[in-house]
Amino acid sequence: MAGLLAAGVPLAPVMAFWLSSPVTDPAMLATTAATLGISFAIGKTIAAMGLGLFGGAITAFASKRPWAQSVLRENTLVGNLGQTCQSGKVQWTIWRSPAHRRHFREEFIAITRLVLICLIPAFAAEFVLQSLLEPEALTAYVGGDVWWAIPLAVFVGAPAYLDGYAALPLTRSLMDHGMSSGAAMAFLVSGGVVSIWGAMAIFPVLKIKPFLLYLTLAVTGSMTAGWIFGLIN
Repeated sequence: MAGLLAAGVPLAPVMAFWLSSPVTDPAMLATTAATLGISFAIGKTIAAMGLGLFGGAITAFASKRPWAQSVLRENTLVGNLGQTCQSGKVQWTIWRSPAHRRHFREEFIAITRLVLICLIPAFAAEFVLQSLLEPEALTAYVGGDVWWAIPLAVFVGAPAYLDGYAALPLTRSLMDHGMSSGAAMAFLVSGGVVSIWGAMAIFPVLKIKPFLLYLTLAVTGSMTAGWIFGLIN
């Protein structure tokens, strides 16, 4: 996402990609169907597509705002990310060009710094929570079929989201203990797109207004997906 923005891709399509891609993929679709059932897997896929379209459309309305045209922070962490070599023609043998080699070196250093500083703390925090959390720990909070189960699944469940595959048996256990299907859908969608680990990784490189827009779209979209799935399932 940071690389696309740094390369000049508008925020709206990047937001659509950012919101939809973490929720599911072909492997996740098959695993979700095996763990939670085919209806849940299809619903999650439709929720991911709807969330991406919803977020991209809302962001497009704000695309003319100054903060939506310059969304990356100006700091050493972003560095030279996304810079391009200027050349009058395409040069396929890029390793022979000193300018391209210099650009590759600068880009490599910028991306490595981004990964080390942003992702290592996020993965470390995720590992600590995974080692402490019991599968039934959230049942008391999101296990009841009440009106606030879906909001709680987003606001309480998302920080407990470990990763896409580990979350499936946790969700299965929560549903076995009484969690509603709508709350389970909200938990999985919000955990994939707005987990605290993802926020920790992206906050240092994104300015505050686009970051808050991302959080708002992710939370509202996740709750909407949960409510709709709970009504039709």
